[in-house]
Formats: sequence, C-alpha cells, structure tokens
Amino acid sequence: MKSSVVERQTLLGLWSFQFLTFMRRGVFYSFMYIYLFSLMGNVTTTAALGTLTMLMSTVGQNLLWGKISDRYRLRAQLVVIGEVAAGFAYVVVFLVHKFFIDAGSSVAAGLALIIGLAILEFFWSMSDVGWAALVTDITTSETRGRFVGSINFVMSIGRMTGIIMAGYLYVGGLGFRQGTIFYMVTVMLLTGAIVMWFVSRSLKPSTTPTFSGLINKEKGVASDSQEIADASSENERTFLWFLIALTIVVLGAASVNQIFLLFLELKDGLHASDLEVSFILSAWTLGGMTASLVAGRLADKVGRKTVILVGLLIAAATPLFYGFAPNVVAMAIVYGINGVSFMTLQTAGFAFAGDIIPEHKRGQLLSRYNAVMALSWGPAGLLIGGPIADIQTRVLGVSAHTAYINGFFTSSVLIFMGTTVFFTKAKRPR
Repeated sequence: MKSSVVERQTLLGLWSFQFLTFMRRGVFYSFMYIYLFSLMGNVTTTAALGTLTMLMSTVGQNLLWGKISDRYRLRAQLVVIGEVAAGFAYVVVFLVHKFFIDAGSSVAAGLALIIGLAILEFFWSMSDVGWAALVTDITTSETRGRFVGSINFVMSIGRMTGIIMAGYLYVGGLGFRQGTIFYMVTVMLLTGAIVMWFVSRSLKPSTTPTFSGLINKEKGVASDSQEIADASSENERTFLWFLIALTIVVLGAASVNQIFLLFLELKDGLHASDLEVSFILSAWTLGGMTASLVAGRLADKVGRKTVILVGLLIAAATPLFYGFAPNVVAMAIVYGINGVSFMTLQTAGFAFAGDIIPEHKRGQLLSRYNAVMALSWGPAGLLIGGPIADIQTRVLGVSAHTAYINGFFTSSVLIFMGTTVFFTKAKRPR
C-alpha cells in the first residue's frame, strides 16, 4: 500500500512539473516571435531566435550533458540544476533587453533577446536530457506509450493555460517590455525545480541494464551476448533512419511556425486579435490533448509505426488548408487537427525511440532525438520558411498573403517526403 502511495505521489509530481514547464512555454513563446518581429522587422531575422537556441541546446546536450547523464546516472539532478539556472538567467536577459529598449535601440534589444536566450539554452538543455532519460528509465516498452501519452496530456493542459494567460499578458508587447512575462516565467521555473527535487527522492528505475550490462554479467554466454549485440546494432541503424525521417518532417512542419503567427494577424487575411490568436493556438493544444491519450494507448496496442504513420499523413495534409480558412473558428478547427498530428508523433515517436535506444546510451541518443525535435524552434524558419516568405515579398513583389500560402504548400511537400523515408526505412525494434 505504501509503495502504491509513493507511486501516485511520484506521478503527481511529474505531472505537476510538466504542467509548469509547458505553461511557462505557452506564456513566453506564444507571442515572443510577434514581439521580436516588431523589434527586428523581418521574418528571417526573427527566426534566428529559434535557430541559435536550438544550436546551443544541441551542442550542450550532445557534447556535454548527455555524456554526463550516462556516465554518472544523473537524471532528476540535471533537471533541477537546469531549471534553477534558467530561472535566474531569464531575469538577466530581460534587464539587458530593457537597457536597449530604454536607449531607443529596438534592433539591439531584439539581438539581446536572441543572444541571451541562446546562451541560456546551452545550460538549460541539461534539463531536457535529464527529463528524456528519466522518463525512459522509469517506464517499460509495455507501458511507455500510455505513460508518455498521459504526461503529454497534462503538458497540453499546461500549454493551453499558458497561451490563454499570454493573450492577456502580452498587451501589444508591454508584457515583455515591462518584464511581467519574464518574472512570471522565472517563478514557474523555480517552482518546477522545487517540485522535481521532491519527486527525485522517490523515483525508481523500472528498466534493467540491457546490452552492456548483460555482456559484462554473462561473459560466458557468447551466443546470447552476440545476439544482444546484433539487436542493439540493428536498432541503432533503425534509430538513425528514424532521425533522418524525423528531421525532414520537423523541418517541413516547423518551417511555417513563425509565418503562421504572422499570417493570422494579416489585415488582408484573418486579421485576428491577440485573444483570437490565443484561441487558435489553444485549439491546437486541445487537439493535441485528445491525441496524447489515444495515441499512447494505440501505440502500445497496434504498434508505434502504424500510429506514427497516421500522424505523419495528418501533418502533411493540414497546412494545405490554412490559406482557405474563412474565419477564426474554421482556422481553429484546422489547426486543432494539426495539433492532433503533432502530439500523435510526439507521443508515439518518443515511445518508438525509447524502445530502440540501448539503456547504456540513453543520455547520448536521446540528446540527438531532442536535437531533431528542437529544429522546430527556428532553424526551419530561418532556412526554409523565412527565406520563402521574404524572397517572395521583397524580391518578387508577391503579397504577404500569397507568400505565406506558398510556404504552407512547401511545408506539406517536405512532410510527405519525410513520411516516405520513415515508411520505407524504419523497421520495428528488436
């Protein structure tokens, strides 16, 4: 009885941490790109925020934090340290940005945000590694889908709450200029660190060492060790193809993230207000919430690959309809369906990765998985979406409305290409 109580308390703590994490992201990033665009003046430069933060996160996770996590078995500890460091860094970034705002240099203020948040992300990325490895440690292949689905459901509630809050806090940029959003995010980060510190005291791994552990323990059983080694090698090849396919898909899907927000506010388009933008973004989250619970259970029952393929096909189709939504409600419905596809991929995809990755390489290989998922932060916008929009509007003289719709079409094509790679190359894990 006591054990089950501890398990319920642990699960509640993990839910609380994810709720705070994604409420904070909803509050901060829902309008950050719109605010940056008001400071910088063009789409491509605005997308540099996600690009630099992604690069710093990737460098931190793959070169440092993933290796530290595997070598010293640090999971929750990395999460706590990362959240605390990020909390204080947000205050510093705000103060530097505010200095340039007061000096009348909006471009310098925008650059301060981009550079400051990128440096912050290098250290904060230890939290991403710790969390991903932690979730994989405490689940098994039989329960991973449902567990990740439930966590993503809570995550979606947190994100939607944050988006709604952002609609009231942004106030045409004052929420960032006056620091309200920055200080609120800091409080959330420090609270999340406290929650994870308490949770870490009752966490227990549910999985046992696999490849390296069995070989070291059973050196006399050469055939079994060789079979395990072969399975591990095959799974790593499958994981590589999975990452290649996922890279193409994420680049395609995320290439329109920034221009989608700008598209919503176009005067010759929907001309949505701040609260209407929040409503559309919340619809995406509502769709994702439903998908999280269903996709996790389906992934455990019918298989990860089948569920992932369904998510990919929906993801490829929905951008084609963005430009034809006649009103805010219609756009919310279409974007909500897109949310279904994303959370289906995130839930089943993480479970698929967890099944494939050997236990002794979780920190390192999950760092690569996180790096691919982080492509949605900005590189896709900088390399694909931003140039497509800016070249059409500034060089070819195409209207912003038409340029953005062309960007949506490009997104669908790329997602379909990634789907083809996944379907033909990704094998079931051994």
